[in-house]
Amino acid sequence: PPPPREDPPATTGGIGARFVSMAEVTVSKIFPAGFGWQSSSIVAEGMGFEADTLNFALTTGFGDFLGVLSGHTGYYALKKAVTGSDDINIAQEAQTGFLLASAAFCSGAGWQPIVNVLQGMNLPFTGVFAGTWVGCGSLFYLGLRAGRTIYSGPMQYIEEPTYENSKSDASLSVAIGGATAFFVGTDAAYLPEQNFLINVVGIADGTPDLTGCAIAGSSTALGFATCQTGFNLIFPAGKCWND
Repeated sequence: PPPPREDPPATTGGIGARFVSMAEVTVSKIFPAGFGWQSSSIVAEGMGFEADTLNFALTTGFGDFLGVLSGHTGYYALKKAVTGSDDINIAQEAQTGFLLASAAFCSGAGWQPIVNVLQGMNLPFTGVFAGTWVGCGSLFYLGLRAGRTIYSGPMQYIEEPTYENSKSDASLSVAIGGATAFFVGTDAAYLPEQNFLINVVGIADGTPDLTGCAIAGSSTALGFATCQTGFNLIFPAGKCWND
């Protein structure tokens, strides 16, 4: 549940800048996305929505949306207040945050249905892990492309879909897929003996709600950072989404 970033890195040039922007994205969007999804799942369950219902999917998608939007805009508002930097345009960040949050809604709403289908097929944990990575990463990408198409008209800071930004959107979406895949590890009930993440991010029955939300955010942060670290080291200069 994903989610993201489109704004320029805090520093320019080199692998170091990639890791700086990765850290900012992880703190401002990826952790809040997982935290928001888990929080909204608690709300959904409290409202009587079962995990296999549309209402549950939409509620958790909205939680993902709120986590990314509030995390992104809040982070840059705080950064501007602390640094006084004229390079931070709050209106631009709000629009970027809305685009990323919209994509996160798509991947967040799709996460539980995808996991339900894959687990219902009795796939091994790695199969559910990989399928969720591909499925939610694809939904995030489609959300980004649709968002660019819809928002680029009324929102001046959102770039319309182009071939160039399709490549950066794709690499970002793969990393977001990694975040959603690691989130599968929070399910301590499904094939626990195969879940290689259970001792790191597993949420067992009886875990306090707030603790569970923090673990959920940590799982998405870990997944994103793991995938993006590989991208930072492998992609040629100027070819990765965070260059």
